[in-house]
Amino acid sequence: MAHVFVYGTLKTGQPNHRVLLESAHGRAAFRGWGRTVEPYPLVIAGQRNIPWLLNLPGQGRRVAGEVYAVDEQMLRFLDEFEGCPDMYQRTRVTVAVEGAGGTLQCFVYSTATYPPEWVHLPYHDDYDSQGEHGLRYSPRESR
Repeated sequence: MAHVFVYGTLKTGQPNHRVLLESAHGRAAFRGWGRTVEPYPLVIAGQRNIPWLLNLPGQGRRVAGEVYAVDEQMLRFLDEFEGCPDMYQRTRVTVAVEGAGGTLQCFVYSTATYPPEWVHLPYHDDYDSQGEHGLRYSPRESR
């Protein structure tokens, strides 16, 4: 089992969370809430208002999300779902897990390939598709 840190539309209550629950994709078990140990820029960008974690450790904010233990089948599914390696790249990040008193090395879907102006967008620390930012996510089924 591998640990995956989700910070955007895969979180509980967000538009794509259901894919983590579908056993046809593999297994995913919730392990806890956490925050990245290092800050990262989390921006909402593009025509579809997608949350992007820019792979710029040390910049931005400590990002909140959820940690899941996933099997190899789910990991392969998530790679495809997240458009890895073209749209996102699966990298490692250290996450401080709430209540556990420790950290975990987790995979995260971040990007190192983005338009340069994204660095100047507002940084978020806790994504919500219905948040006060007013940038409504466009779900896959409506694209």
